[in-house]
Amino acid sequence: MAENNNISRRGFISKSLAGAAGLTLLPGLSFGRSTNDVIRLGFIGMGRQSMFLLNGFMQVPGVEVVAGSDVYGVKRKRFEQRVNEHYSKNNKKAEVKTYENYKDLLDRSDIDAVVIASPDHWHALMAIDAVKAGKDVYLEKPLTFTIREGQELVLAVRDHNRILGVGSQQRSDPNFQQAVKLVQDGAIGRIQKINAYVGDPPTIYDLPKEAIPKDLNWDLWLGPNPYVHYNHQLNPPISVNPPKDEDLWGAWRWYKEMGGGFTTDWGAHMFDIAQWGLEMDGSGPMEVIPAGYQGTPHLTYIYRNGVVMTEEPFNEEKTKGVKFWGNDGWIEVARGYFQGSTPALKPKISEDNGPYETKIPHQINFIESVRARKDPQVPVEVGHSSCTVCNLGNIAYELGRPVRWNPDTQTFVNDTEAVKFYHRDYRDGYSL
Repeated sequence: MAENNNISRRGFISKSLAGAAGLTLLPGLSFGRSTNDVIRLGFIGMGRQSMFLLNGFMQVPGVEVVAGSDVYGVKRKRFEQRVNEHYSKNNKKAEVKTYENYKDLLDRSDIDAVVIASPDHWHALMAIDAVKAGKDVYLEKPLTFTIREGQELVLAVRDHNRILGVGSQQRSDPNFQQAVKLVQDGAIGRIQKINAYVGDPPTIYDLPKEAIPKDLNWDLWLGPNPYVHYNHQLNPPISVNPPKDEDLWGAWRWYKEMGGGFTTDWGAHMFDIAQWGLEMDGSGPMEVIPAGYQGTPHLTYIYRNGVVMTEEPFNEEKTKGVKFWGNDGWIEVARGYFQGSTPALKPKISEDNGPYETKIPHQINFIESVRARKDPQVPVEVGHSSCTVCNLGNIAYELGRPVRWNPDTQTFVNDTEAVKFYHRDYRDGYSL
């Protein structure tokens, strides 16, 4: 789809850079309409990740979960059951209601914020609708499906003075925070290169066609996405009675038609940490070279300061993580893992207290930000710049050649072919 590559509208760049520079206070705004300082939450999307987030947010003091939305009936039933069980055990009255269409949830004036954990192709429209409805938003990563969607979401959040936190929970992890601090403080000298291993790009959707479950609104699940046939791996089956959750992640993320593969799924985590370490939040690379191009062994990002980041394992185990190489040493960091080239670079690893997705400092940070009216650990501009890095990688893969990018103006450099991937066509009835 050909796209206007000029994004000067409403001073987008200046607003993006200002928002990414630090925790921005938003004075003079009310945090919501609920009383007694309680934050009332609604959930949009009730799959596997949403259940982790639900368990986390319900533990945060002063938070009440009051509503949810999903296109799959059995997931609505599970959500109601989980919320009711939680409040019953804690001797609290539950008043939870669920909806098939998320817009019905947004119409409720008593909801302060929403947690969006839908498939990626729905992120932008749902989040933009939410901020326009006066809701603050916790949005799962990657921020959006296309670069233009991310730009429009940044504008919407700032124009409507809402809080948006991105679910890049590694930024709230002491290991990653310590690694980035050491890198930025010069503990390993000037950074020369980075290995950020995330995995392969998306492939063409090739799962066999299956019958659509009776309680699944497949047309609404697709939303703006071009039509694809149903397969249960896109919505892994669950059961309410007997209780049985998903045994795998929704496979939509691995296919070009619906997701960005590992490039966006894990890139939104690991490329994000690399950008943070380089102090490149709100910015990005100048050139992206796909693996296989003229013998290039790995997806490669080249930054203005000369740093080269490769999508490349740093150990034989192929741990998904980041390795910073400086002229005075190196640091490796991943989930539950931290190594340095000298003993001084080996802080105590944070204790493992359960599955990574169940740790809640990131959710607490979001709620505190909603109360204080300040940007959270990962505001919308940071989520957008990290997501753009991922999308640029997939665009280079799609073209089979390097793409040049101006991170200051967020435009491709003299590349009419690349501009076609700046956004994509929506189905009839949907627009950005």
